[in-house]
This record gives sequence, structure tokens and C-alpha cells, in this order.
Amino acid sequence: MNKLETFWQWFVDHNEQLVMLNDLDEKERNELLNALQYQLTKYCDGLAFDMGEPTANGRMLTFTAEGDTDLFRYVVELVDNAPDLDWWQFTAFKQPMGTELKVRFDKYVFDTRKMYFQQLECEEEPEMLGLRIAVPTTDHRLPATDEDFQVGVYVTLEALIGEFDCATLIGYMETVPVPDEPFKSGFQPLDDLPKFVEWFKAKRDE
Repeated sequence: MNKLETFWQWFVDHNEQLVMLNDLDEKERNELLNALQYQLTKYCDGLAFDMGEPTANGRMLTFTAEGDTDLFRYVVELVDNAPDLDWWQFTAFKQPMGTELKVRFDKYVFDTRKMYFQQLECEEEPEMLGLRIAVPTTDHRLPATDEDFQVGVYVTLEALIGEFDCATLIGYMETVPVPDEPFKSGFQPLDDLPKFVEWFKAKRDE
């Protein structure tokens, strides 16, 4: 049995417990989730998962490579070979979460309704998208050297356009404070980024 088959066999053996995850006590729940991550790491180190809340159609289990394009093929392989199980939906990559979001990362909160973007040229990779992201601030300064801040902005973009497009389209990103008149400075509302990305992909593929 190869690593892929081993993972799915373990999942099939434990799928009923995983469906009823919320009914377990905290210790059992954490042990089961840790075991799932362990099995996933055995299949491919670097992958992670996001377990959705139960719905009338069951649970959604999303597999992610955390933006590492070198591992994308393993995510696709995993989902393409998923078993057909009642009460389960399997998805490759973090999906867009809509617009008008508030994304929390570390000590930062990013409100997409108050953020803007501007397209930049990627000279070395013209098929990629460069973005200047304007983030509100009280003193016209950003903690640009704070890695958590930069990662938080990226996570916000990922929530808007999804993991796959974020990793395969964005070649360059920089952050600036929101200017006094963002529209006059050539910025667009960040909540318009999903539509812009679809336009960019269509134009690139012409």
C-alpha cells in the first residue's frame, strides 16, 4: 500500500469519529485532529488541512499546501483520489471566502472594506501580477518590517481570491499606508480584487 492509499485507508477507518468531532471531549478531539495531521504529513510533509463545521450536507475537509506551489500536485492527487464517503466533501486548496472580510492574523486585523490595491508591473515575470496594497493606519506609517504584518496582508489576499490564484498569480506585493485620496492616486477597493483577478487571467490567456 503506497502513502496515498495508506492515508485514505486511515481516514476511512476513522471517518465516523471525524464526522462527530464536536461530540468528543477536548482531549479526544485534539488527539484525533493531531492524528489526522500526522497521517497527512506521512503522505506529504508540508500539507495541512482545514476542517469545516458540520452542515446538513456533512463536513468540508480542505487540504492546503499553505501556498507552496511545489506541493500543489500532492494536494490535487490527494483530492482526486478521495473516497466517496457519506457526509464528506473534499476540496483542494483554500477557497475564496467572499468580500467585506475582517481577517485576523497575530495582533493585526485587516478589514478589506478599508483597504485598496493598485496593479504593479512585474518586469521579470510579466505573466504574474504585482500588487501595491494600501492598509489604513493612524499615523501614515506601517509596520512594514514586521513579518507577521506582511504575512497577514498576504493571508487577507488569500481569503479574497483563494490559495491557488494567490500563489500562482501574485509575483510581487508591497504595502503602503492608505493615501488621503486613494482613488485619485490610482487605487481600487480591495474588495474589487476578485473581479480584477478574473479579468487579469482572461487577458493573460488571450
